[in-house]
Amino acid sequence: MQSILRAVCLVAGVATLALSSAASSQPVPVTVEMADMTWVELRVAIERGVTVAIVPSGGVEQNGPHMVLGKHDYIVHAAANRIARELGNALVAPVLAYVPEGDYQPPTGNMLYPGTLGLPEPVFAQALEGIARSLKSAGFKTICLIGDHGGNQAAQAAVAAKLNREWAGQVKVLNVSDYYVDAAQMTFLRGKGETDATIGSHAGLIDTAELMSVHPDGVDLARLGSYARKETPGHSGEPARASAELGKRLLDIRIDAAIKQIKAAN
Repeated sequence: MQSILRAVCLVAGVATLALSSAASSQPVPVTVEMADMTWVELRVAIERGVTVAIVPSGGVEQNGPHMVLGKHDYIVHAAANRIARELGNALVAPVLAYVPEGDYQPPTGNMLYPGTLGLPEPVFAQALEGIARSLKSAGFKTICLIGDHGGNQAAQAAVAAKLNREWAGQVKVLNVSDYYVDAAQMTFLRGKGETDATIGSHAGLIDTAELMSVHPDGVDLARLGSYARKETPGHSGEPARASAELGKRLLDIRIDAAIKQIKAAN
């Protein structure tokens, strides 16, 4: 029996060695999307120095009559992909689509509108923490939390602070808050003659233009004038002034800010 066990262990050892050897020669795919990789490809990427993980979070919510519910998801997915490619040593986790959106009963915020899917903030924070712990276990050394939605920001900051205390000197968790700050975008738009009233704050000029640049099928400006219900339409500003070209310029501003913050932290 002992000789059989030794033989089994020997075979297992050879198999592990063979897998390790095969993994080291495995080409890394031309993608920054973790979901499109095998576990072997991801391990090889980390071994070769791709040690930054980006965790994008979006949100499924009402965005006026002219934009799809998944606006935030489309925008942050495109932004995270570009950030990873420009960094050169980063991979992107799947977008976390379910985020805080307001109270349920009575409904507040975007929860007032059908189609909005919200999580309690503690649940969202636990999801972020679990994802970060998974990425640390895989071998990533820097984990970047990037949220395209206002309701994501507080939880991201809290999770980053908690894990940085726990993992000091091992793994860094970065709340990429500069991505969400809109001061530079507002300055840019004011320089083009826009005002706070034309820009708006939700599903307005900025949001609409950004979505037009990454997912034009998700915007139908013709629907703005057709909405005649008594309740508020769910958007502000003048989204009809948006264009895909403007959206690209606006998204460039956010992406550049995120890259600078990530590089400064490493």
